[in-house]
Amino acid sequence: MRLNDRVFGMLMLILAVVYGWEAAQFPEPFGGEESVGPETFPIILSFFLGASAIYMMLKPDPDEAWPVLPMLLELISVVVAIMIFAWAIEPLGFIPAAVAIVSYLAWRMGASIKMSLIIGVSSSVSIFLIFNNVLELALPLGLLEF
Repeated sequence: MRLNDRVFGMLMLILAVVYGWEAAQFPEPFGGEESVGPETFPIILSFFLGASAIYMMLKPDPDEAWPVLPMLLELISVVVAIMIFAWAIEPLGFIPAAVAIVSYLAWRMGASIKMSLIIGVSSSVSIFLIFNNVLELALPLGLLEF
């Protein structure tokens, strides 16, 4: 896994640099340079991806045997959940769709159902408020639209 982690880290670092570079090439937002524009969030993501990739290359995980079938089923369930979230975000709205996926993923990671719901609601509402009020990027309201 050490070599795999380092190669994957290098590929992710290249992706982070290209992604950040492309995001920086977006046209200037309508409000001028001082307002948050379409490039802000992708640049933030590229920074965190780059930092994570460098960490992965410097501190790779030790070699371990993976449980093939159980791990594959978990990965498939996560991919299906994300696909359902991508489909549901428009008709249901960001908050209900995000509560569902975050709660499901927290439960799959070992949290109790009660704690999963608390995590799902608190993180979804927080992210919604950050995007709408701080970054001024509208997320779909869906069912919550009056």
